[in-house]
Amino acid sequence: MKLARMFKHLLLPDWWVRRAFARDDLTAIGDAIAACEKSHCGELRFVAEGPLPLSVLWHETSPRTRAVELFSSLRVWDTAENSGILIYVQLVDRKVEILADRGIAARVPQAEWDAICRAMEASFRGGEWRRGALRAVARAGALLASHFPARNHNPNELPDQPLVL
Repeated sequence: MKLARMFKHLLLPDWWVRRAFARDDLTAIGDAIAACEKSHCGELRFVAEGPLPLSVLWHETSPRTRAVELFSSLRVWDTAENSGILIYVQLVDRKVEILADRGIAARVPQAEWDAICRAMEASFRGGEWRRGALRAVARAGALLASHFPARNHNPNELPDQPLVL
């Protein structure tokens, strides 16, 4: 067990995540998701998480595995065209993961999503939380628009507003 990681997560208060993403930032991210979803059939879900629960730390869950857990529990996979995308930001570990449902993963290689993750992490290292998140949403939206353009019937199946855990 990595004690340094565990202590880092356990000693940070829950409100710490609000330092990175204030209410106005979250609103801007939600608005950007809503706007970009008009150009494609994909569904974006943005989740920022601060300190992890003890049970997650105890099992030494990686940020990628945690993203998979949230992808499932938030039902990002439950879209009509298997077109859900999860952008997961683990603030304490300073890691970003993007998971694409099978309908999207069949057309867009994971390397494309990983490049967006690394760009977000670089922005975050510079303290540009909002800018990094908005750029990621725009880049993800552009990828989705090129592979899954919007049609006449384009329902909004997942909440646009970011979730902060």
